[in-house]
Amino acid sequence: MTAEARLRETMCRLAESLYLRGLTHGSTGNISARCEDGGLLVSPTGTSFGRLDPARLARFDAEGRHLGGDRPTKEMPLHAAFYETRSTAGAVVHLHSCHSVALSLLEDPGEDFLPPHTPYAIMLLGRVPLLPFFLPGDPAMGAAVRGLAGKRSAVMLANHGPVVAGRDVEAACNAIEELEATARLALLTRGLSPRALTGGQVRDVVDRFDVEWDA
Repeated sequence: MTAEARLRETMCRLAESLYLRGLTHGSTGNISARCEDGGLLVSPTGTSFGRLDPARLARFDAEGRHLGGDRPTKEMPLHAAFYETRSTAGAVVHLHSCHSVALSLLEDPGEDFLPPHTPYAIMLLGRVPLLPFFLPGDPAMGAAVRGLAGKRSAVMLANHGPVVAGRDVEAACNAIEELEATARLALLTRGLSPRALTGGQVRDVVDRFDVEWDA
């Protein structure tokens, strides 16, 4: 099996896992990954994470030309913005996960969408900014990500869902699962005066695990 064939299988397997555990639903969500030649594999538009076909993933070359497969997700500008601004991005995942979307409906959290309840969200995601609401597929989402100048690996689209870039597709999926779990924890403890990590503890995590934080 070629490296690209393995990547296709991995993308579909991980997408199905996310779907079966309720982290996205219906035909929502999209996933992409960088190929060895610099091109991209992208989930098609209007498809379910639970039923992706490896052979039908959209294939792009390194110059962004569509070489084959089905028509890609309408959120391509969002994916492209991460690849263009983060040289370490090997995959991008976007979900409509329930708890993170619910948390985005509440008041503006300021600089950080996720509260510092555990070290793992800090380690895997760094700071996660909450971006404004955009119509699905609006190229302005890509412009908003480019405005971050590659300093953030994850964003939360208000009233829409999280987007995470990772070094590879498994890392991106792990990180977006951590984002959703942290949002769920924030909702479960809301109004209960939870004991979050202190500023010093956050700094210890940032320094120990070399997290992008202050950029």
